Order: sequence, then structure tokens, then C-alpha cells
Amino acid sequence: MNHTILFKALSDRNRQRILKALQVRMLCSCEITEMLSLANSTVNQHMGVLKEAGLVTEAKDGKWVNYYLNKETDDERIRELLNNLDLWIQPAEDIRGDIAKLGNLDRRQICST
Repeated sequence: MNHTILFKALSDRNRQRILKALQVRMLCSCEITEMLSLANSTVNQHMGVLKEAGLVTEAKDGKWVNYYLNKETDDERIRELLNNLDLWIQPAEDIRGDIAKLGNLDRRQICST
């Protein structure tokens, strides 16, 4: 693992927000797009960076691609960081707002539009 890639992934506030949301539950890209109010292409770029760093993994489920924290990684540094995410990324107002939105996100509604 290249440390530069890991630090790049962690340096962006939107990627931090994504990681904190994935700590709550798996999400598809349309749910992340809705939660962050960003363009789908921007979310896809963020997810690419997080996947390249080994922080996130994905699994296809029908028409959805579900994203998860990569806690099963063989890289002990990534596993340790993800298991201690609360120490690294504090739940500021924006993150608390994101977590509150998660309860109202229904992928069957937002992904079909």
C-alpha cells in the first residue's frame, strides 16, 4: 500500500463523510450522491479513490453496486484504521447530518429517478 494514496483518500472531507456513513451501513452510489448532494460523477471519483486506497470494497446486487468498509482486508494498517475510525474522524455537524439522512434514504425511490 502506497501511503500517499491512503493519505490522499483521507484528506478530502467528502471522502471522510462517506467513510463515516459506511460505518453505519452499506450504501449504493445513488444513496451516497443523495446524502452528499453531489453529482454522480463526483461520487464515483471519490469512490474510486477510496477503493484504490483499500478503504472501501464493492459488491454488485442486481442493478445496485453496494459499497462497504473493507474491514476484511489483509492490510493490517487499513483494518486498524477502519476499526478505529471514530478516533480519526470526529462526527462534526456535517457528519451528524449525513447520519440523520441515512434513515430517510430509500434506494428504491432515489435510484429509480
